Amino acid sequence: MFGKKAQQTTDLTSPENVKKGQEVYDRITSGKCKDAAAELNAAYGRTAKRG
Repeated sequence: MFGKKAQQTTDLTSPENVKKGQEVYDRITSGKCKDAAAELNAAYGRTAKRG
């Protein structure tokens, strides 16, 4: 386990995170979202890992 970062979890059930997720979902379903993963990562303060 040395040299590895601990993975942090996000409580997606908290009221503020539910609201963030709903806003991104609304953008996805309306066709305004070009990159769902990037928007979700931005909403929850994570960086996208693409390889």
